[in-house]
Amino acid sequence: MAYLRRRRDGRVEIRESVATRAGPRARTLAVFRGALAPDVMERAAGLARRPFDREALRARARALGVPLSERRADGAARALLRDLRQGVSLDPVLVTLLREALAALPARPVPEALVEAAEWVGVGAERRGAALRGLLRASDRLVRVRPARRERVSPRFPVFSSTHAATGDEGPSAADAGGIRRRPGERS
Repeated sequence: MAYLRRRRDGRVEIRESVATRAGPRARTLAVFRGALAPDVMERAAGLARRPFDREALRARARALGVPLSERRADGAARALLRDLRQGVSLDPVLVTLLREALAALPARPVPEALVEAAEWVGVGAERRGAALRGLLRASDRLVRVRPARRERVSPRFPVFSSTHAATGDEGPSAADAGGIRRRPGERS
C-alpha cells in the first residue's frame, strides 16, 4: 500500500513498501512540492506494484497538512507556456487545435501586477532559486558600492566662554544693564 513521507527540504514523496528477499524496502513512486494534484496521483498509481488507495493518500495528506488540488491540467498548461516562452515551435495543426479548444474556455485578463511575473509561470524551482540568488548578490554589491550614509551629528554640549552674550566682547561687559554699549573712555 502507498503512503506519504515528508522530506526535510519540503518535498513530499508517495512511497510504497515492497517485500524483497533482503526484507521490506520502500520505493518512491512520485515526489512533489506544494499541493497533491491528481496528475501526481496518476503517475504514482501507474508505477505502483501493489493496490493503490487514493482516498487513504488524501486522508494522510490532510493529516500531514499537505494541500490537495483538484486541478489536473494546470501543470501541463504551465509547461506549455514555459516552452512557448523559450521559443519551442509547435506543429501548425496543433496550434490551430489549441486555439479552438482554448477559445471555448472561460478567460480573464491578467492583472497588471502579474504581467511581469508571467514569464516565470511553469519555471522550475531550481531556476527561480538561481534567479533569486542572483538578485540578492546584485543587491549586496549595490549596498557595498554605495557610500556610507552620513549620520546626523548629535548636538554637542554648549561651550561656555568668557565673551559677553550681548556684545561679543571679551572680558568685563562694555555695556550697561540695558545692553547699551559705552564708548571707549566713557564712564558710567
